[in-house]
Amino acid sequence: MQKPIEKAIIGRKVGMTQLFDEQGKVIGVTVIEAGPCSVVQVKTEERDGYSAVQLGYKETSKKLPKAELGHLEKAGIAKLKHLREFDLVNAAELKPGDVITADSFATGDRVDITGTSKGKGFSGVIKRHNFSRGRMSHGGGPVHRHHGSMGSSTMPSRVMPGKKMAGRLGGEQVTTLNIEVVKVDPEFNLIAVRGAIPGPKGSLVTLRNTVINTK
Repeated sequence: MQKPIEKAIIGRKVGMTQLFDEQGKVIGVTVIEAGPCSVVQVKTEERDGYSAVQLGYKETSKKLPKAELGHLEKAGIAKLKHLREFDLVNAAELKPGDVITADSFATGDRVDITGTSKGKGFSGVIKRHNFSRGRMSHGGGPVHRHHGSMGSSTMPSRVMPGKKMAGRLGGEQVTTLNIEVVKVDPEFNLIAVRGAIPGPKGSLVTLRNTVINTK
């Protein structure tokens, strides 16, 4: 059974570094600038058909669509670059204008992090699907890194949907589950998590307490 989402925040991937634990062991961490995020809208079952909290992140001076500007002005909030919804269990306790900061998370928390993976462009089957290459001698020909057979000829006489082939790699939404929060710095709105997370430096990420039941 999945755990309910009790807390969430939007942030920006700063990069990777190292920290030392109490035993002096090196821990590779990713630093995230988390929030502050403003509560833009609280959705309810009665009015919207479902319960959720819409958070906004990063003030911007860029021109926004009129509908989005009116949406933000209704909540009394400045122009924000990013809006995301989260199905929080405590949605009824929040109201537009509330601010969520990095200190809503604590050291030792387990979180799920969602981001957009690095785009790698058009890639072959070896890089994209971890295929093995063909033999390099004895008639291997100029197709060492090509894929092999695409299927039988007479029946069904076509390539079946979902066949692993060369194509666009990366640039997709990826969620890494059950990551440990190593350190929280509320003064600078920074959260350090163990290991790597999806996306390049500066990319948008969202954090929420893990839905995996760790007990």
